[in-house]
Parts: sequence; C-alpha cells; structure tokens
Amino acid sequence: MNNNLAVPNQGNWPLGPHAPGVDPAPGPGQRGYAATNILDIGTILHIVYQWRWLVLAAVAAGLAAATIVTLLTTPLYRAWVTLEANPPTVSVSDDQESERDRTQDSYNFVRTQVGLLTSKSVAERTAQDLNLVNNPTVVSQEADASARLKQATAVVAGNLEVNPPDESSLIKFSFSSPSPQLAAMIANGVADSFINSSLQRRYEASAYARNFLERQIAKTRSDLERSERAQVAYAQAQGIINTGSAEGQAPGDTNSLQGESLLALNRALADATARRVAAEGAFRQGTATGPTSDVTASTSALRGQRATLEAQYQQKRTFMKPEHPEMLSLRSQISELDNQISRESAQMSSGRNNTLSADYRGALAAENALRSRVAQLKGAVLDLRGRSVRYNILQREVDTNRSLYDALLQRYKEIGVAGGVGISPVSVVDRASAPGAPYKPNLLFNLALGLGLGLLAGVAAAVGIEVLNDTIKTREDVRKKLALACLGAVPKTVAKDSFVEDLKNPTSVVSEAYSAIVAALRFSTESGTPKSFVVTSSGPSEGKSSSALALAQNFARRGNRVLLIDSDLRKPAFKAATDKVGLSKLLTTEDGIQGHVLETQHDNLWLLPSGPVPPNAADLLSTARIRKVIAEASERFDIVLIDGPPTLGLADAPLLAAATKNVLFVVESGKTRTRAAIEALNRLEATGAHVLGVALTKASEGGGSGYGGYGYGYGYGLTYGQGKVGKKRTEILLIPHDEV
Repeated sequence: MNNNLAVPNQGNWPLGPHAPGVDPAPGPGQRGYAATNILDIGTILHIVYQWRWLVLAAVAAGLAAATIVTLLTTPLYRAWVTLEANPPTVSVSDDQESERDRTQDSYNFVRTQVGLLTSKSVAERTAQDLNLVNNPTVVSQEADASARLKQATAVVAGNLEVNPPDESSLIKFSFSSPSPQLAAMIANGVADSFINSSLQRRYEASAYARNFLERQIAKTRSDLERSERAQVAYAQAQGIINTGSAEGQAPGDTNSLQGESLLALNRALADATARRVAAEGAFRQGTATGPTSDVTASTSALRGQRATLEAQYQQKRTFMKPEHPEMLSLRSQISELDNQISRESAQMSSGRNNTLSADYRGALAAENALRSRVAQLKGAVLDLRGRSVRYNILQREVDTNRSLYDALLQRYKEIGVAGGVGISPVSVVDRASAPGAPYKPNLLFNLALGLGLGLLAGVAAAVGIEVLNDTIKTREDVRKKLALACLGAVPKTVAKDSFVEDLKNPTSVVSEAYSAIVAALRFSTESGTPKSFVVTSSGPSEGKSSSALALAQNFARRGNRVLLIDSDLRKPAFKAATDKVGLSKLLTTEDGIQGHVLETQHDNLWLLPSGPVPPNAADLLSTARIRKVIAEASERFDIVLIDGPPTLGLADAPLLAAATKNVLFVVESGKTRTRAAIEALNRLEATGAHVLGVALTKASEGGGSGYGGYGYGYGYGLTYGQGKVGKKRTEILLIPHDEV
C-alpha cells in the first residue's frame, strides 16, 4: 500500500470523519466498533498477504499430509458390472395418460431393483455362494462360522456401490477390494446371486399362489356342489321345470313350461283376434255396399246385350214413335234383360254374405277359446312366480359359485404354466473383469484436496489470528474500524538512531511520509491547516512525540514559524537545558510565553518545554490558563503544535483537546488495539474537539515500492545540516523518548 501520500481529497473538503469517502463518525461516546469490523474480500486478501508465510506453511503441510496419506493408503481396485432391468410389459392404450403410467411404473421397477441389489439378503447369499466365509483374505478365520458369515456379508455390503440410473434401465454397480481378482469375482457373484434370488422369489411366489388356489378351488367346488343340490331339491319339491334361458339373459317367468305355453297361446290369441277383426270387417263391408266386382263379372254379358238394345232403341227413336211395334219390341227386350240382371245380382250377393258371416263367426269362436285358455295360464304363471323366488335365489348362488370356480381354475392353469418358466426380470449386460490399476488412492485428487484444505486452514488461521489480535495495521483498518481518514502512514525504521537522521534528509521515506501528513492537514478543516492542534495517542510509546517533532520540522522547513509545546507534564519527551522555564511555570504564573520559549537548532522552530514536573498536572491543565497560553502562542506563531500525553488513563489529553479543539490522533501499526483506539477517540470527541485524522506510525506497508512509495527519489541530492547556532540560539536536544 502507498504510505507517503495523504488520503486523496477532492476540492476543499476537510479530511476527517466527514470527508468524502469516509463514513461519518458517530456522535461523542457512540463510535461504532462492531459495524466496522467487517471481513470483506480486500481485507481477507490483505490478511493473506500479511500472513503469507503462515498460509504457505499450511499449504505445504496439507500437501505433505496428502502425500503421506497417499503412500500409506492401501490400493483399492474396483470392478464394474452392468445389469439391465426388464420391467414386465402390459397391454395399455395409446393415450398419453397410459403412457405416463407405464413410464412411471418402469421407473419404480428399476428403483426397486436397485434397492433389492443393495439388500442384506443378496450380500449374504453372495458370501455363501462364493464361500467367502472360508477365504482368509476376506474374513478372519479365528471366529466361528456364524460370525464369519456376518463379517463376509458386511464386507460385501460395505464395498458394494450401486449407481441408480436416471432414465435408462441399465444398472451399474461396482465392488472394491485390495485384490483385483477378488473384486471381479465378488462383483460377478453379486450379479449371479441377485438374479438367482429374483428367480427364487418368483418361484416361491408362484408356489404359494398355487397352494392358495388349490385350497380355494377345493372350497369353491364344495360350495358349488352344495348349491346345485339345494336348487335341484327345491325344484323337485315345487314342481318347477325350467327350460333354460338364453346366454347372457337372466332367468324369468318364460323359462318354465307354463310360461312357454302362455307365450304360445298369447301369440295364437293375437293371430285369432286379427283374423276375427278381418272377417268382421269384410262382413260388414259386404252388407253395407252394393254389387262387388264378382257380381259385376257374372252379369257382364247381360249388361252388354242390354247396352246394344238400348243403343238401337235410341237410334230408331229419331224416326219412329214409341208406339211403333218395333219400338215396343225393343223396349220389351230391354225390360227382360234388366230383370235377368237383377235376379243374377241378388243371387251372387246373398251367397257372398253367407260366406263372410260364417268366417266371422268362426274367427270369433276361436278368439274366445284362446282368450279363456290364456286367462287360465296367467293364474298358473303367477302362482309359479311366487314359488320361484327361492328357486331364483338358489340359481344365483349356483351361478356365482360356478363363475368363481371357473375363474380360480383358469388362474391355476395359468400359474401352473408360467410358474416353471423362470424368466428373470434382470439380466447381465457386462460382466466384471479384473481391473488393471487401482482407483484409490488418487494422488492428484489427494494433492488437490491437501492443497485446498491447507489453503483453507492457512487462511482460516490467519483470519483467526487477525480477529483475536484486533489491532490496527493498515490505512484500510483506520477507515473501516475507526471511521476516520488516514492522513498518512510512517514506515518503521530499521535502527533506533536512524529516525533523527531520516528527519534530517527531506528525501527519506520517513520525511516523505510526514510531508504527506502535513499536506493532508491543509485539507483537514474548512480554513486549511489548523493554527493549533494536539498530537496524542491512546497509549504510550506509539510515536506521538516523534510525529510531533517530525511535523514541526516539516512545517518549519516550509517557512512557517512553528512552536512545539511539550504538554506532557508527567513524562516530558523533550529535554531542555534548564528546568526554570516551561509550560508548568506558565500555568502557575501570569508570565508571557516569550520568556519560556526556546529557540532550537532548526530554523523557524521553537520549543516550549514542559518545565518542572508538577504534582497536579491535571489540575493545572483544567484551568483557563492553558487556553490563554495557547491563544497567545497562536498570535505569535503560525503553527502551534502540542505534544500531548496518552489519552487512556489520564485526563490531560482530553483537557488539551478541549482547549485546542483540534486533535491529530497517532496509532501505532500492529500494536494499538481497536477497542482502545475507539475508547480514546470517544473520550476526545466527548470534549467537542475535532479529530483531524489518524497518523499511522511504525507501519510495515509500502516502503520503497516504486512510484507512489516512499522510495521514489527526485534526484536533487539535498542534505539537511544543523547549521550554526548563534549566541542567542539555545542548544536544545530534540530527541523524543518515543522515537519511531
């Protein structure tokens, strides 16, 4: 990460809790902790990079463990067998619903066969058929026979793996064993035992069905004979003679002799009635009408002669009078012919009427006789119906017993024919052969698994360490855990005495880091760099005094008149040549600061030492005098930088923060715990002070990493010397006690 650059700022926004890109800080005493302790991808990657050696060690341990496990694992061989399940075929219609039912039945059948294949009975039968009980490579020979059988069954069932098909009817299963020959033998043995057990179950099922049908047939035969005897006895006692019924027709009244006679007489009565009606109609018509066609035919010759004479009479009438003898002769002949025609017609009509009357009377007599006989038979049939109720009940019982007997006998014949065929519902497609190479252990799989587990364990360990050791290490931690802007990160120096030397060189990574903080402070408030601010931390030895000195030198190097105040009245960080001047003296007197400010060996940098250690530091800082001192210093100097004491455990830092209203918070990377920093910030914000940001010290990130790192050089070879100290310049040893 980049350490020498300040947090990017857009426009004139102040850096701090309300700067762009920084989550707003909660109110005083309410700074969130749990909400900021989030492990996102970036945080996890940073943790992995920081603990990369631990992660690499865990990965190496995982690979080593995978290799050792692979070498120590006994090789296992797997033999495969493929079976085909043949579901029973049934005749179904072509509709879609029947097709779905058949597909579902086939699927259920295959799943059932898979379940039967993994059953304990198949494993036990395989152990018995292959004599695995006496095979020392399978079971120990020290136990008794029953115990060895249980062990062999457990070995077969435990190493058997069945792959149920998704859609097809092919069932694949395998058997694993340290011996390839034994794996193939047991796999084939399982297939044979499964098929034999299926055939045996079918045979046992058919045998049970045959025995059951034999018992049912015997019982049904006895019931049929008993019912038939009861029916015959009742028919004899009641005199019922049943002539039988048509196939598929229920017995009724017409099946008896009386019923058949009644039907015949009824049909004869209908015919007689029809003949009587016809004869009566002919008789009445002949009586009511004139000559008929037969009468007209018998007198046709006479009528022809009369017509001829009538024509002659009319012809001669034109020229003869009716009294003429010839005309009288013709009229006499015509009258004679009319008499003959009348006599002939009367004779023919009388004969025909007599015949029709005789036919009518005969048909009427036959009809009356048949009607009387039908009435007699009706009474006999009604009497038979009452006596046939019990007979019909016995007849239905006989029919039921006969149908049941025929059905049982037919089913018994079918089972007798199909029971001995022995068609297996499962057949072997591919038998197992001895595998040429073991499938376990798989070195590549184990190495991949060891790599994955080792990486997971390493990352988990690193994250666990980070969670347990909840310290602030990076800029991201400052932004997420403290909800503040990180103004800069100062790298950790190699040697203890190199910090002061690095401050002398403006191109060193330490000087560049503090230059970035100084540049960021220009945007920490709306009015620019604050005139006065306190540099403090949550605990001691976090680099606050070193940071105060470095910032003071950077401000002074830019031409600002800087006053560095050592406000730690309990444990001063800067040593002065005399204890007669200092902050504690100013707080107990009304003196001006000009007599207590000391000029240092650095241009534009003055020091107000802490002075003699008072017995009541907090009481001195709680008075209004400290505000007057800071106000007077702000009038005389461009920048007043106060090196304050730690915040936690003391009241000094909050009092100074309340007096200056601006605080620069220093956090030591990898040491300051989040809860401690939050507690300190809550105390500072409770005073109403504005936290300008966080300076991260002793950071291990980003130093000398090319462009954007502190190792980027400008090439102008400037050196920073102490210069000469005049007579009025007081030699002050500016070496803080908590140097970075």
